[in-house]
Amino acid sequence: MRQEKKKDFMRGSRLRFFGVWLLLLTLLPWACVRKTVPFATTPDQPLSAVVADTLTRTADSLRGKPSLSTARKVVMTKEEERLAKEKEKEAQRKPKKKKKLFLGERIKRAYVKSGAKGRNQVIEVFYYLRYFQQPNAYAPARYYYNPKKRKIFKASGELDPAADKILHGPYKKLQNNKVLETGFYSFGTKHLRWERFDKNGILLTKTHYEQGFPRDANISYYGNDRSLLNEVIPYVNGKLDGEYAKFLIDGQREWQGQFENNRRIGEWTHYYGFKNRRHYIYQYPESGYDPEVTEPELLRQYNRGGIVVFDKEKGIDKRGEPDVEETPTKRGQPKRAVPKAAPKVVPKRR
Repeated sequence: MRQEKKKDFMRGSRLRFFGVWLLLLTLLPWACVRKTVPFATTPDQPLSAVVADTLTRTADSLRGKPSLSTARKVVMTKEEERLAKEKEKEAQRKPKKKKKLFLGERIKRAYVKSGAKGRNQVIEVFYYLRYFQQPNAYAPARYYYNPKKRKIFKASGELDPAADKILHGPYKKLQNNKVLETGFYSFGTKHLRWERFDKNGILLTKTHYEQGFPRDANISYYGNDRSLLNEVIPYVNGKLDGEYAKFLIDGQREWQGQFENNRRIGEWTHYYGFKNRRHYIYQYPESGYDPEVTEPELLRQYNRGGIVVFDKEKGIDKRGEPDVEETPTKRGQPKRAVPKAAPKVVPKRR
């Protein structure tokens, strides 16, 4: 009886021993797994909070943020890597300079200096078209810049695309760091508001232009379709002031000059009526506030071929020679050069 109880006890001990070893072998793989424990966890923190924190850090790592979790990194394709590099290079590049435009046209800045050096030197800052465009032939005055001569000129005929730069954009004239004149050019013609100041900064004149024509100008045409320009009489505040122009019916210029304070000033030019060739150039007072003259002084005269036959400053006078084009008179009488009188312009009544 004792031997049977002893055998049963030994058999039970062996079963318990094997059961313990079987339990240990079952739990061993779970004990070897590394767990992710955030630094923010505390002994009192519940397990659900720890799991939620771990999942949050894993999601952050997938968005590119640094994480302490062991979540597997997202592998980018070659195309995604190329796009990422291009985006990074684009961010490092310097921003491109904006193209200088005025009224939709590309322009370039320039300046010229004239007069004595120092405080009395005059500086003109302006812009011109990068790509040449011929100005409007009907415009009373057309302006261009010659880079070789470093000077702004007023055109009397068609311009040379290879040498002439058409003024287009803001313009400013300064002396001793004080503004004397400001305005805008549009395809070689004065445009928008133009202002002139004295040396003390006091406003002298203010004129509004539309593609070379004063806003208050009296413009007449040939015919009723208003396609052929006849005469442009400039007015500012009811007074003759600005560029005057007279055209023939075929579009050729006949007269060109300038008014100020209801008087003719500066040079007035009469044309032959073909190829815009000049015939006579007269000199009037420099200012509209100088004493008025009844008869202007003849400065230069040209023949039909464009050759100078009279020049007062250079002392040239070939008007009596046979090859000089002269105006015919009555039959049987000798021919003689007869200067044409400037057209009469009556100011508006206030």
